[in-house]
Amino acid sequence: MDVLVLGMHYPPEHTGNAPYTAGMVAALAAAGHRVRVVTGYPHYPQWVVHDGYEGLRHRETDGGGVPITRVRHPVPREPSALRRAVMDATFTAHAASIGRQGARRPDVVIAISPVLLTVLAGLRWKRRGRTALGVVTQDLYSRALTETGIASAGAGQAAARLEGWLLSRADGVAVVHEQFADGLAALGVKRDRVTTIRNWSHVGTGATDRATTRRALGWRDDEVIVLHAGNMGLKQGLENVVDTARLADETAAPVRFVLLGDGNQRAALERHGAGVGRLEFRDPLPGDHFSDALAAADVLLVNEATTVAEMSVPSKLTSYFSAARPVVAASWDRSAAAAELRRSGGGVRVDPGRPQDLLDAVRRIAEDPARAEALASAGRAYAQEHLGAAAAHRDYQRWVEGLAASRTHQGEST
Repeated sequence: MDVLVLGMHYPPEHTGNAPYTAGMVAALAAAGHRVRVVTGYPHYPQWVVHDGYEGLRHRETDGGGVPITRVRHPVPREPSALRRAVMDATFTAHAASIGRQGARRPDVVIAISPVLLTVLAGLRWKRRGRTALGVVTQDLYSRALTETGIASAGAGQAAARLEGWLLSRADGVAVVHEQFADGLAALGVKRDRVTTIRNWSHVGTGATDRATTRRALGWRDDEVIVLHAGNMGLKQGLENVVDTARLADETAAPVRFVLLGDGNQRAALERHGAGVGRLEFRDPLPGDHFSDALAAADVLLVNEATTVAEMSVPSKLTSYFSAARPVVAASWDRSAAAAELRRSGGGVRVDPGRPQDLLDAVRRIAEDPARAEALASAGRAYAQEHLGAAAAHRDYQRWVEGLAASRTHQGEST
Protein backbone atom coordinates (compact mmCIF):
# COMPACT_ATOMS: atom_id res chain seq x y z
CA MET A 1 0.00 0.00 0.00
CA ASP A 2 1.26 3.50 -0.88
CA VAL A 3 0.82 6.12 1.84
CA LEU A 4 1.51 9.84 1.50
CA VAL A 5 1.82 11.86 4.73
CA LEU A 6 1.34 15.64 4.53
CA GLY A 7 2.29 17.67 7.58
CA MET A 8 4.32 20.80 8.28
CA HIS A 9 6.20 19.35 11.25
CA TYR A 10 8.67 16.46 11.26
CA PRO A 11 12.01 15.65 12.94
CA PRO A 12 14.56 17.10 13.55
CA GLU A 13 11.83 19.07 15.34
CA HIS A 14 11.64 17.28 18.68
CA THR A 15 8.47 18.69 20.22
CA GLY A 16 4.86 19.35 19.20
CA ASN A 17 3.35 16.84 16.80
CA ALA A 18 6.60 16.02 14.94
CA PRO A 19 7.60 13.00 17.09
CA TYR A 20 4.12 11.48 16.78
CA THR A 21 3.98 11.94 13.02
CA ALA A 22 7.40 10.31 12.75
CA GLY A 23 6.29 7.42 14.96
CA MET A 24 3.22 6.80 12.81
CA VAL A 25 5.36 6.91 9.66
CA ALA A 26 7.88 4.47 11.13
CA ALA A 27 5.11 2.06 12.15
CA LEU A 28 3.54 2.09 8.69
CA ALA A 29 6.92 1.57 7.02
CA ALA A 30 7.75 -1.28 9.41
CA ALA A 31 4.45 -2.94 8.43
CA GLY A 32 5.65 -3.06 4.84
CA HIS A 33 3.79 -0.08 3.41
CA ARG A 34 5.50 2.34 1.01
CA VAL A 35 5.45 5.67 2.81
CA ARG A 36 6.60 9.09 1.70
CA VAL A 37 6.41 12.39 3.55
CA VAL A 38 5.90 15.95 2.39
CA THR A 39 6.74 18.36 5.19
CA GLY A 40 8.02 21.85 5.93
CA TYR A 41 11.39 23.25 6.84
CA PRO A 42 12.12 22.57 10.53
CA HIS A 43 11.52 25.67 12.65
CA TYR A 44 9.48 24.78 15.76
CA PRO A 45 9.41 25.78 18.60
CA GLN A 46 12.06 28.45 17.98
CA TRP A 47 10.18 29.84 14.93
CA VAL A 48 13.50 30.04 13.10
CA VAL A 49 14.40 27.72 10.21
CA HIS A 50 17.20 25.33 11.19
CA ASP A 51 20.61 25.81 9.63
CA GLY A 52 21.25 23.87 6.43
CA TYR A 53 17.76 24.17 4.94
CA GLU A 54 17.85 26.47 1.95
CA GLY A 55 16.15 26.80 -1.43
CA LEU A 56 12.57 26.02 -2.37
CA ARG A 57 12.74 22.26 -1.75
CA HIS A 58 14.96 19.88 0.14
CA ARG A 59 14.96 16.10 -0.32
CA GLU A 60 16.29 13.58 2.21
CA THR A 61 15.44 10.29 3.86
CA ASP A 62 14.75 9.69 7.52
CA GLY A 63 16.47 7.07 9.67
CA GLY A 64 14.14 4.36 8.40
CA GLY A 65 14.75 5.11 4.75
CA VAL A 66 11.43 6.91 4.20
CA PRO A 67 11.76 9.57 1.46
CA ILE A 68 11.04 13.10 2.65
CA THR A 69 10.38 16.18 0.54
CA ARG A 70 10.58 19.46 2.42
CA VAL A 71 8.97 22.56 0.93
CA ARG A 72 9.72 26.19 1.68
CA HIS A 73 7.20 28.37 3.52
CA PRO A 74 7.44 31.62 5.50
CA VAL A 75 8.16 31.39 9.23
CA PRO A 76 6.86 34.44 11.13
CA ARG A 77 8.88 35.43 14.17
CA GLU A 78 5.67 36.84 15.68
CA PRO A 79 2.96 34.32 14.69
CA SER A 80 -0.21 36.42 14.52
CA ALA A 81 -3.39 34.94 13.04
CA LEU A 82 -2.73 36.54 9.66
CA ARG A 83 0.91 35.47 9.53
CA ARG A 84 0.03 31.95 10.58
CA ALA A 85 -2.64 31.80 7.87
CA VAL A 86 -0.12 32.94 5.25
CA MET A 87 2.40 30.36 6.45
CA ASP A 88 -0.17 27.55 6.44
CA ALA A 89 -1.57 28.52 3.03
CA THR A 90 1.89 28.73 1.49
CA PHE A 91 2.87 25.34 2.87
CA THR A 92 -0.38 23.81 1.63
CA ALA A 93 -0.04 25.22 -1.87
CA HIS A 94 3.59 24.12 -2.11
CA ALA A 95 2.83 20.66 -0.70
CA ALA A 96 -0.09 20.21 -3.12
CA SER A 97 2.21 20.94 -6.05
CA ILE A 98 4.50 18.01 -5.23
CA GLY A 99 4.06 15.13 -7.65
CA ARG A 100 1.46 16.67 -9.93
CA GLN A 101 3.06 15.16 -13.01
CA GLY A 102 3.36 11.39 -13.23
CA ALA A 103 3.54 10.68 -9.52
CA ARG A 104 2.35 7.33 -8.20
CA ARG A 105 -1.18 7.72 -6.87
CA PRO A 106 -1.22 6.96 -3.14
CA ASP A 107 -3.79 4.60 -1.72
CA VAL A 108 -4.09 6.75 1.40
CA VAL A 109 -3.16 10.36 2.12
CA ILE A 110 -2.78 11.35 5.76
CA ALA A 111 -3.00 15.08 6.51
CA ILE A 112 -1.73 16.28 9.88
CA SER A 113 -3.64 19.08 11.61
CA PRO A 114 -3.48 21.65 13.36
CA VAL A 115 -2.14 22.95 10.05
CA LEU A 116 -5.73 22.60 8.93
CA LEU A 117 -5.29 23.79 5.37
CA THR A 118 -3.11 20.73 4.72
CA VAL A 119 -6.39 18.85 4.34
CA LEU A 120 -6.93 20.78 1.10
CA ALA A 121 -3.78 19.24 -0.34
CA GLY A 122 -5.10 15.82 0.65
CA LEU A 123 -8.43 16.50 -1.03
CA ARG A 124 -6.60 17.07 -4.31
CA TRP A 125 -5.47 13.45 -4.27
CA LYS A 126 -8.84 12.15 -3.12
CA ARG A 127 -10.58 13.75 -6.09
CA ARG A 128 -8.21 12.04 -8.52
CA GLY A 129 -9.35 8.49 -7.84
CA ARG A 130 -9.66 5.85 -5.15
CA THR A 131 -7.31 7.56 -2.75
CA ALA A 132 -8.60 7.62 0.83
CA LEU A 133 -8.06 10.72 2.98
CA GLY A 134 -7.40 10.53 6.69
CA VAL A 135 -6.73 13.43 9.03
CA VAL A 136 -4.80 13.23 12.30
CA THR A 137 -6.01 16.00 14.61
CA GLN A 138 -3.63 16.94 17.40
CA ASP A 139 -5.48 20.17 18.32
CA LEU A 140 -8.90 21.61 17.56
CA TYR A 141 -7.82 24.29 15.11
CA SER A 142 -10.67 26.78 15.45
CA ARG A 143 -10.68 26.62 19.23
CA ALA A 144 -6.93 27.14 19.26
CA LEU A 145 -7.38 30.40 17.34
CA THR A 146 -9.93 31.79 19.77
CA GLU A 147 -8.57 30.37 23.03
CA THR A 148 -5.06 31.70 22.43
CA GLY A 149 -6.46 35.10 21.46
CA ILE A 150 -4.68 35.32 18.11
CA ALA A 151 -7.99 35.65 16.24
CA SER A 152 -11.24 37.53 16.84
CA ALA A 153 -14.49 35.79 17.67
CA GLY A 154 -15.67 36.31 14.10
CA ALA A 155 -12.49 34.83 12.67
CA GLY A 156 -12.83 31.92 15.05
CA GLN A 157 -16.36 31.22 13.86
CA ALA A 158 -15.22 31.32 10.25
CA ALA A 159 -12.37 28.93 11.11
CA ALA A 160 -14.85 26.59 12.81
CA ARG A 161 -16.99 26.45 9.67
CA LEU A 162 -13.91 25.77 7.55
CA GLU A 163 -12.69 23.11 9.98
CA GLY A 164 -16.02 21.32 9.95
CA TRP A 165 -16.26 21.50 6.15
CA LEU A 166 -12.78 20.09 5.62
CA LEU A 167 -12.89 17.34 8.21
CA SER A 168 -16.34 16.20 7.08
CA ARG A 169 -14.84 15.43 3.67
CA ALA A 170 -12.20 13.11 5.06
CA ASP A 171 -12.82 9.37 5.07
CA GLY A 172 -11.69 9.24 8.68
CA VAL A 173 -10.34 11.48 11.44
CA ALA A 174 -8.00 10.27 14.18
CA VAL A 175 -8.03 12.34 17.38
CA VAL A 176 -5.58 12.08 20.26
CA HIS A 177 -8.15 12.32 23.06
CA GLU A 178 -11.73 11.20 23.54
CA GLN A 179 -12.89 14.73 24.42
CA PHE A 180 -12.05 15.90 20.91
CA ALA A 181 -14.81 13.70 19.49
CA ASP A 182 -17.42 15.97 21.09
CA GLY A 183 -15.74 19.03 19.64
CA LEU A 184 -15.71 17.55 16.15
CA ALA A 185 -19.34 16.49 16.45
CA ALA A 186 -20.21 20.12 17.19
CA LEU A 187 -18.45 21.02 13.93
CA GLY A 188 -20.60 18.54 11.99
CA VAL A 189 -18.16 15.62 11.74
CA LYS A 190 -19.93 12.27 11.99
CA ARG A 191 -18.91 10.32 15.07
CA ASP A 192 -18.56 7.06 13.14
CA ARG A 193 -15.71 8.65 11.19
CA VAL A 194 -13.75 9.59 14.33
CA THR A 195 -11.18 7.23 15.88
CA THR A 196 -9.23 7.91 19.06
CA ILE A 197 -5.52 7.03 18.95
CA ARG A 198 -3.64 8.30 21.96
CA ASN A 199 -0.24 9.94 21.87
CA TRP A 200 2.55 8.10 23.63
CA SER A 201 5.71 8.90 25.53
CA HIS A 202 8.52 9.34 23.03
CA VAL A 203 11.32 9.97 25.53
CA GLY A 204 13.16 7.62 27.85
CA THR A 205 12.59 7.30 31.58
CA GLY A 206 15.92 8.71 32.77
CA ALA A 207 19.05 6.61 33.11
CA THR A 208 21.23 8.81 35.30
CA ASP A 209 21.04 8.92 39.07
CA ARG A 210 18.78 11.80 40.21
CA ALA A 211 21.37 13.26 42.55
CA THR A 212 23.98 13.26 39.81
CA THR A 213 21.64 15.02 37.39
CA ARG A 214 20.65 17.63 39.98
CA ARG A 215 24.28 18.44 40.68
CA ALA A 216 25.02 18.74 36.96
CA LEU A 217 22.08 21.13 36.53
CA GLY A 218 22.92 23.16 39.63
CA TRP A 219 19.78 22.18 41.52
CA ARG A 220 20.29 22.04 45.29
CA ASP A 221 19.00 19.26 47.50
CA ASP A 222 17.26 21.73 49.81
CA GLU A 223 15.02 23.27 47.14
CA VAL A 224 11.92 21.96 45.41
CA ILE A 225 12.44 21.90 41.64
CA VAL A 226 9.26 22.55 39.66
CA LEU A 227 9.96 21.88 35.98
CA HIS A 228 7.90 22.99 32.99
CA ALA A 229 9.30 21.38 29.83
CA GLY A 230 8.40 22.19 26.24
CA ASN A 231 7.06 25.03 24.17
CA MET A 232 6.84 28.56 25.55
CA GLY A 233 3.96 29.88 23.50
CA LEU A 234 0.70 31.72 23.94
CA LYS A 235 -1.38 28.72 24.98
CA GLN A 236 0.98 27.89 27.85
CA GLY A 237 0.37 31.25 29.56
CA LEU A 238 3.68 30.99 31.40
CA GLU A 239 3.42 34.48 32.87
CA ASN A 240 1.56 32.66 35.64
CA VAL A 241 4.68 30.61 36.40
CA VAL A 242 6.88 33.71 36.42
CA ASP A 243 4.48 35.39 38.85
CA THR A 244 4.46 32.27 41.04
CA ALA A 245 8.27 32.29 41.15
CA ARG A 246 8.16 35.96 42.13
CA LEU A 247 5.73 35.07 44.92
CA ALA A 248 8.13 32.33 46.05
CA ASP A 249 10.85 35.01 46.25
CA GLU A 250 8.65 37.26 48.33
CA THR A 251 7.76 34.48 50.79
CA ALA A 252 11.23 32.85 50.81
CA ALA A 253 9.70 29.55 49.74
CA PRO A 254 12.35 26.88 49.03
CA VAL A 255 11.05 26.38 45.48
CA ARG A 256 12.72 26.94 42.10
CA PHE A 257 10.62 27.14 38.93
CA VAL A 258 12.49 25.96 35.83
CA LEU A 259 11.25 26.72 32.31
CA LEU A 260 13.00 24.27 29.98
CA GLY A 261 12.59 24.73 26.23
CA ASP A 262 12.00 27.49 23.73
CA GLY A 263 9.21 29.27 21.91
CA ASN A 264 8.02 32.57 20.56
CA GLN A 265 7.16 33.89 24.04
CA ARG A 266 10.45 33.06 25.72
CA ALA A 267 12.06 36.48 25.26
CA ALA A 268 8.98 38.23 26.68
CA LEU A 269 8.91 35.82 29.62
CA GLU A 270 12.58 36.47 30.34
CA ARG A 271 11.88 40.20 30.42
CA HIS A 272 8.85 39.65 32.66
CA GLY A 273 10.94 37.51 35.02
CA ALA A 274 14.03 39.73 35.18
CA GLY A 275 15.34 39.79 38.73
CA VAL A 276 13.26 36.85 39.98
CA GLY A 277 15.68 34.65 41.91
CA ARG A 278 13.55 31.51 42.03
CA LEU A 279 13.08 31.38 38.27
CA GLU A 280 15.40 29.65 35.80
CA PHE A 281 15.31 29.40 32.01
CA ARG A 282 17.07 26.50 30.30
CA ASP A 283 17.61 25.74 26.65
CA PRO A 284 16.19 22.48 25.26
CA LEU A 285 18.12 19.37 26.28
CA PRO A 286 18.84 16.49 23.90
CA GLY A 287 17.60 12.93 24.24
CA ASP A 288 18.63 11.23 27.45
CA HIS A 289 19.52 14.51 29.14
CA PHE A 290 15.92 15.63 28.76
CA SER A 291 14.49 12.49 30.36
CA ASP A 292 17.12 12.72 33.12
CA ALA A 293 16.00 16.27 33.87
CA LEU A 294 12.35 15.21 34.11
CA ALA A 295 13.22 12.42 36.52
CA ALA A 296 15.42 14.71 38.62
CA ALA A 297 12.70 17.32 39.23
CA ASP A 298 10.45 17.17 42.28
CA VAL A 299 7.27 18.33 40.51
CA LEU A 300 6.46 18.46 36.78
CA LEU A 301 4.27 21.34 35.69
CA VAL A 302 1.56 21.82 33.09
CA ASN A 303 0.46 25.44 32.78
CA GLU A 304 -2.24 26.70 30.44
CA ALA A 305 -3.41 30.23 29.73
CA THR A 306 -6.63 31.30 31.41
CA THR A 307 -8.30 31.47 27.98
CA VAL A 308 -7.38 27.88 27.09
CA ALA A 309 -9.75 25.06 27.94
CA GLU A 310 -10.64 22.62 25.17
CA MET A 311 -8.28 23.18 22.26
CA SER A 312 -5.59 20.59 23.00
CA VAL A 313 -4.11 17.87 25.17
CA PRO A 314 -0.67 18.85 26.51
CA SER A 315 1.59 16.28 24.87
CA LYS A 316 4.12 16.71 27.66
CA LEU A 317 1.84 14.70 29.96
CA THR A 318 2.86 11.44 28.30
CA SER A 319 6.51 12.11 29.14
CA TYR A 320 5.67 13.47 32.59
CA PHE A 321 3.79 10.34 33.60
CA SER A 322 6.55 8.11 32.27
CA ALA A 323 9.13 10.06 34.29
CA ALA A 324 7.37 8.95 37.50
CA ARG A 325 7.20 12.39 39.10
CA PRO A 326 4.08 14.03 40.54
CA VAL A 327 2.34 16.49 38.22
CA VAL A 328 0.67 19.80 38.99
CA ALA A 329 -1.55 21.29 36.28
CA ALA A 330 -2.71 24.90 36.26
CA SER A 331 -5.66 24.22 33.98
CA TRP A 332 -9.44 24.52 34.01
CA ASP A 333 -11.44 21.58 35.31
CA ARG A 334 -13.09 20.94 31.91
CA SER A 335 -9.76 20.70 30.08
CA ALA A 336 -8.28 17.52 28.65
CA ALA A 337 -5.28 17.97 30.95
CA ALA A 338 -7.59 17.86 33.98
CA ALA A 339 -9.32 14.78 32.59
CA GLU A 340 -5.95 13.04 32.26
CA LEU A 341 -5.03 13.83 35.86
CA ARG A 342 -8.34 12.46 37.12
CA ARG A 343 -8.00 9.36 35.00
CA SER A 344 -4.39 8.67 35.90
CA GLY A 345 -4.31 9.75 39.52
CA GLY A 346 -0.88 11.14 38.69
CA GLY A 347 -1.25 14.71 39.88
CA VAL A 348 -3.34 17.60 41.12
CA ARG A 349 -5.04 20.52 39.42
CA VAL A 350 -5.43 24.20 40.29
CA ASP A 351 -7.13 26.95 38.35
CA PRO A 352 -4.88 28.76 35.87
CA GLY A 353 -3.72 32.30 36.50
CA ARG A 354 -3.64 31.95 40.31
CA PRO A 355 0.00 32.06 41.48
CA GLN A 356 -0.79 31.55 45.17
CA ASP A 357 -2.82 28.41 44.43
CA LEU A 358 -0.03 27.02 42.26
CA LEU A 359 2.63 27.69 44.89
CA ASP A 360 0.45 26.16 47.62
CA ALA A 361 -0.15 23.01 45.56
CA VAL A 362 3.56 22.56 44.94
CA ARG A 363 4.41 23.02 48.60
CA ARG A 364 1.74 20.59 49.77
CA ILE A 365 3.18 17.87 47.52
CA ALA A 366 6.75 18.63 48.58
CA GLU A 367 5.83 18.46 52.26
CA ASP A 368 4.15 15.05 51.92
CA PRO A 369 6.69 12.58 50.43
CA ALA A 370 4.29 9.65 50.70
CA ARG A 371 1.66 11.45 48.67
CA ALA A 372 4.25 12.59 46.13
CA GLU A 373 5.38 8.99 45.65
CA ALA A 374 1.79 7.77 45.30
CA LEU A 375 1.08 10.34 42.59
CA ALA A 376 4.30 9.51 40.76
CA SER A 377 3.61 5.77 40.87
CA ALA A 378 0.03 6.22 39.65
CA GLY A 379 1.18 8.32 36.70
CA ARG A 380 3.84 5.82 35.73
CA ALA A 381 1.37 2.92 35.91
CA TYR A 382 -1.12 4.85 33.77
CA ALA A 383 1.52 5.55 31.13
CA GLN A 384 2.56 1.91 31.00
CA GLU A 385 -1.03 0.69 30.63
CA HIS A 386 -2.55 3.33 28.34
CA LEU A 387 0.19 5.39 26.68
CA GLY A 388 2.44 2.79 25.13
CA ALA A 389 3.93 3.40 21.70
CA ALA A 390 3.34 -0.16 20.49
CA ALA A 391 -0.44 0.04 20.93
CA ALA A 392 -0.68 3.45 19.25
CA HIS A 393 1.48 2.33 16.32
CA ARG A 394 -0.69 -0.76 15.87
CA ASP A 395 -3.83 1.38 15.96
CA TYR A 396 -2.46 3.74 13.32
CA GLN A 397 -1.60 0.81 11.09
CA ARG A 398 -5.12 -0.63 11.41
CA TRP A 399 -6.73 2.78 10.90
CA VAL A 400 -4.79 3.53 7.71
CA GLU A 401 -5.40 0.04 6.31
CA GLY A 402 -9.10 0.42 7.11
CA LEU A 403 -9.23 3.74 5.27
CA ALA A 404 -7.71 2.14 2.17
CA ALA A 405 -10.12 -0.79 2.31
CA SER A 406 -13.20 1.39 2.74
CA ARG A 407 -12.24 3.65 -0.14
CA THR A 408 -11.57 0.67 -2.42
CA HIS A 409 -14.99 -0.78 -1.61
CA GLN A 410 -16.63 2.57 -2.36
CA GLY A 411 -14.89 2.69 -5.72
CA GLU A 412 -15.98 -0.84 -6.60
CA SER A 413 -19.60 -0.08 -5.74
CA THR A 414 -19.84 2.97 -8.00
